[in-house]
Amino acid sequence: MTGDAIKIFLPMALAFIIGITYTPILTDFLYKHKLWKQKAGKKASDGSDAVVFNALHKDKEVGTPRMGGIVIWASATVVMLGMWLLSKFFPNPLTHKLDFLSRSQTWIPFATLLLGALIGLVDDYLEVRGSGGHHSGGLSLKKRLAIVGTIGLAVGWWFYVKLGVMMIGLPFGYILTLGWVIVPLCALIMLAVYASGVIDGIDGLAGGIFASIFAAYAGIAFMQHQIDLAAFCAVLVGSILAFLWYNIPPARFYMSETGSMALTLTLAVVAVMTDYKLGGGYGVIVLPIVALPLVLTVGSNILQLLSKKFLGKKLFHVAPLHHHFEALGWPQYKVTMRYWVLGVVMAIIGMIVAVGL
Repeated sequence: MTGDAIKIFLPMALAFIIGITYTPILTDFLYKHKLWKQKAGKKASDGSDAVVFNALHKDKEVGTPRMGGIVIWASATVVMLGMWLLSKFFPNPLTHKLDFLSRSQTWIPFATLLLGALIGLVDDYLEVRGSGGHHSGGLSLKKRLAIVGTIGLAVGWWFYVKLGVMMIGLPFGYILTLGWVIVPLCALIMLAVYASGVIDGIDGLAGGIFASIFAAYAGIAFMQHQIDLAAFCAVLVGSILAFLWYNIPPARFYMSETGSMALTLTLAVVAVMTDYKLGGGYGVIVLPIVALPLVLTVGSNILQLLSKKFLGKKLFHVAPLHHHFEALGWPQYKVTMRYWVLGVVMAIIGMIVAVGL
C-alpha cells in the first residue's frame, strides 16, 4: 500500500514542480511571438455574434496568449517517459515500481492525451495566425467534432475488438451488455466530454475543475487496484495544478484547444477504463456526477440553442452557464471559486458512489 501511494504521489509532485519550473520559459516564448488572437470576438454556437460574451471579454482576448495547455501535457509526458526511461536504464525494484507506462492501463489514455494535444495545438496555431477577424484560421467546429468523433470510434473499436469491452456497469451490481454498440457509445461519450471543453472561458476555471475530476478518477482507479492508471491521473492533476499556478487571475495564458482537447478526450478514455470490464467499476455511470460542472456547461449550451430555436428567446443571458453568472454581475473570481467548490464536492460524491455501487 505504501509503495502504491508513493507511485501515485511522487510523480504528481514531480509533474507540478517540472511544470512551474519551465513555464516561465514557455510564457516568454508565447509573449515574444504574440501567440494570441489578433482580434477580439467570438461566435455563438448558432453562428451569430456572441454579443454578451464579447462585451464581457473584449479587453482580455487580445494580448493574452493561447496554448497554455502545453504546460499540462508536456509536464505529464516528461514525468511518464522519465519514469519509464529510469526503469530501462537503471533497472531495480524501485524504478520498476515507479514506472506506470503500461500497455494494460496507460498506453491508450496517454496516446489519446498526446493526439488531442497535437490536434489542439494545430488549431491554436491556426487560430492565432489566422485572418485576424472573428473567423480566424482555426479549425471549424464541424471539423473538430468530426475529428473527435473519429478518434472516439477508433478508441471504441480498440476497446471492443482488442480488449473485449462490450458492457458497462450499472447501479446495484447490474451489467448492461452492449456488444458492438460500445463503439459508437465511446464516440458519443468523447464528443459529449469534448463539448464541455468550452468551460475554458474564465481565468482559473477550467484548471480547477479538471484537477478535481482527474483527482477523483485517480482515487477511483486506486480503489479498483488500477495503480498505473491512478498514477497517470495523478500526474495529470500535478500538471494541471502547475498550469493553474499561472492561470489564476490575472491569467498569464489560456489553456485553449491544446489543453482542453487533450484533457477531455483523455477523460472519456479514463471513464471507460475504470468501468466494469477493465476496472471492475462504474467509471462511465459516475462520469456525470464527477464532472457535473462540465455537464452544466454542455447542458446550458444545448438548452440555450433549443430555447432560441423553438421559443425565439434566450434562456440565459449568455451560454455556457458560467458566463451567464458573469452577465448577472458576478465577478470572475466568484464564479471560478464557486465552481471549484462544486467541482471538489462532486468529485468526492462521485468517488463515494463509485465505491458504494
